[in-house]
Amino acid sequence: MVEWIALDRLAVSPRPGRIVGEAEHGAVLHPDFRLQVMRWQQAFARAPGRDWALYFDDTLAFAAALLGAWHAGKRVFLGGDNLPATLDELRPRVAGFAGDVPAQHAPLQPDADADVEGELGPLDEDQLELVVFTSGSTGAPSAIVKRMRQLTREVEALQAAFGEQLEGTQVHGTVSHQHIYGLLFRVLWPLAAGRAIQPRRFFHEDLVSALAQQPSVLVATPAHLKRLPEQLDWSSLQGQLRAVFSSGGPLPEEAALQARALLGVAPTEVFGSSETGGIAWRRWSAGQPQWHPLPGVAWRIQDGCLAVSSPHLESTDWWQTQDRVEADAGRSFRLLGRADRIVKIEERRVSLDALEQQLRAHPAVQDVRVLVLPGAREQLAAVVVPQQADAAGWDDAQRRRLAQALGAHLASSHDAVTRPRRWRFVDALPLNAQGKVTFAALAALFRPQFPVVQWERREADTAALLLPLDPDLIAFDGHFPQAKILPGVVQLDWAIHYARDVFSMPPRFERMDALKFQHVARPGDCLQLTLGWDAAKSVLSFRYVSDHGVHASGRVVFGDV
Repeated sequence: MVEWIALDRLAVSPRPGRIVGEAEHGAVLHPDFRLQVMRWQQAFARAPGRDWALYFDDTLAFAAALLGAWHAGKRVFLGGDNLPATLDELRPRVAGFAGDVPAQHAPLQPDADADVEGELGPLDEDQLELVVFTSGSTGAPSAIVKRMRQLTREVEALQAAFGEQLEGTQVHGTVSHQHIYGLLFRVLWPLAAGRAIQPRRFFHEDLVSALAQQPSVLVATPAHLKRLPEQLDWSSLQGQLRAVFSSGGPLPEEAALQARALLGVAPTEVFGSSETGGIAWRRWSAGQPQWHPLPGVAWRIQDGCLAVSSPHLESTDWWQTQDRVEADAGRSFRLLGRADRIVKIEERRVSLDALEQQLRAHPAVQDVRVLVLPGAREQLAAVVVPQQADAAGWDDAQRRRLAQALGAHLASSHDAVTRPRRWRFVDALPLNAQGKVTFAALAALFRPQFPVVQWERREADTAALLLPLDPDLIAFDGHFPQAKILPGVVQLDWAIHYARDVFSMPPRFERMDALKFQHVARPGDCLQLTLGWDAAKSVLSFRYVSDHGVHASGRVVFGDV
């Protein structure tokens, strides 16, 4: 049995023979990993400021940097990804970055060849902190501060609940270590328990061969388990997979039972949040199992909702969740949905959970999310994944027919005010790096892609229209954050899009001629787009003008397939 090491002592003393993880060159032993921690500690100790942000693609490199930062007394911020918008949000909060971020952020680097002197003492679990961010499932992400003490108690609870069945396994994952779930299950718990970490995230195509090589644990999310390809040779696992964990959102019964059939292991679902840490678990050995509290977690029902007291929390006070719950046999309970998904639309109470449940019952619906779009007059909106494929290629008539059918389906229990008024049909729900569906990503689907146009003339070979540039147009996103302008590629795309509404044009784009961009177009401008079509030459000409002058012009040549 591998020795358990408390989190505050993970790098204090070298442990010869202890395997920390697997890298391209082979096994990474604890003394080598500890050396990397010490080099990061030296780098962070020389760096000014208390708060530092980490982003690493490689889980082992991340683990070494995290422990090095803690040993230097730093508070660590974890962004969910290294996208420009995420880094820009973190920039005012931290003194600097370390890891796989663009050079413009001057990421801190350890000296790979430096001699390391001195010793590492135990970490202060009451002082050291980690800052993670909620996924933004119902709004903008918010920062959550976790003391090392909370993380330590949660890792100990996971070991007490599941450790016996995982002895001698390697840890594979499809979830990022930059999220609290991945951090606990793919980094801190394996380091303490002596389970080898696989440093990269696996995807379905190479997951089967990786899991079949040795006794393994799979750390996944509902989004990944719902999409296990049936055609892969899952039988080759031959009992090597010891456990499958799922967290980050509810695991649908159908997906859980299919995962059990394919993987040969009943998924273990862990319930909790960034704020509360882990609360309870259930294993899908049968349909709809009840939830069992993790060791050390106390719970009670308060105003119909779950309240918890736990060493994973910052204080000893009871934490009131918005999860509706009922007691089950013994110490277990069942979740009944979120109380905070009860919203008011024109003074009428509406359950978003109930709407989603009823829409999923329609034979044309595979999955759905309902949200409230803010504005002067709030509106219910639904993002639907239809059973029929290629929703992205549907025309307006197809989308309208399904929206009307789903509205009629809801009519028996919801009047017009309490039914979604806006619909989007997509091939898959938008997921972030942690496999979660966020409010921001759903709401973005309802932002305008095209202006509200006013046609001035539509003739056989010429047309003109006005395009007021709403500041909320998706085309302005990220181009540029400091001063938004309409990208040239969007202007070209719009010209072709509106031309096809008027002219009978060949399907194939061949080339562009005489393309000029003379003045930038900004939010609030009103562009006049003039289009000309030369059918004999299959050439489209376009010209954008406004009160500021000519913005762009050019010709596009088309051809038959």
